[in-house]
Amino acid sequence: MATAHPKLALRPFLPDDASQLAEIFRASVIDLTAEDYTEAQQQAWISAADDEAAFGKRLGNQLTLMASLEGSPAGFAALGPGGKIDMLYVHPAAVGQGVGAMLIDALEKLAGARGAEKLIVDASDTARGFFEKRGYIAQQRNSVTIGDEWLANTTLHKPLAKPEAP
Repeated sequence: MATAHPKLALRPFLPDDASQLAEIFRASVIDLTAEDYTEAQQQAWISAADDEAAFGKRLGNQLTLMASLEGSPAGFAALGPGGKIDMLYVHPAAVGQGVGAMLIDALEKLAGARGAEKLIVDASDTARGFFEKRGYIAQQRNSVTIGDEWLANTTLHKPLAKPEAP
């Protein structure tokens, strides 16, 4: 029986997820950023997942959530120290289905509950509009070097509402 709305679910990252999330990371960069970054820049970017054990360790050392759509991995987001969103990647087949919004909503709530006053993200040119629509405000442009390639991004901030006292 068909459903009107796909079933989205969240759960914490588990070490066994590293390989699947590395694949989502690669597919997202390659399929979604071609209008903003060259092929050489994309290849440099996805090199962060070449060592899947290190990639998994990076995710495991942060608050990382994995989203699934109808039971299949669809995206992930990682929150690092100081309220910094380290990663947000959605599989190209799941774009526009609420996966990114669900992940960021969850990180915002969790960060606020932990006392963070704001969230910070260094958003790619591709993701900048997504964050701006959610109330993030551009602070500065950045150039990041990965290998021999330079990639531009924008640092954005979003103040978080203070949790209400019980």
